[in-house]
Amino acid sequence: MSTPKCSWPISAKQTLEFEIYDSNDGWHKVGGIYIFSYQQKAGSWIALYVGQTKDFSERPATHDRLDEAVRLGATHIHARVVSLQADRDRIEAALIQYLQPPMNSQLR
Repeated sequence: MSTPKCSWPISAKQTLEFEIYDSNDGWHKVGGIYIFSYQQKAGSWIALYVGQTKDFSERPATHDRLDEAVRLGATHIHARVVSLQADRDRIEAALIQYLQPPMNSQLR
């Protein structure tokens, strides 16, 4: 079975596809962007926190704000592999600026 996917907007004209995970284990040692999120009854996803990592196997599983995200309703982690640090910086900033997740105060 393939991993479910979701497209997140980074601008009014561009989206990026993320894989959707409902468990916080089995991460691989690759860099990328992740989103702590939940799905509304109507089916749309709400981003609570956007972050980046150089190694998914170390993070988001140990992220210091994961418990807070869960308290706010996070049920899933959306992830996208992004190898280059410069690309991770650009995508993370674009997602935060466009989505305005409540747990992100930087990069707004």
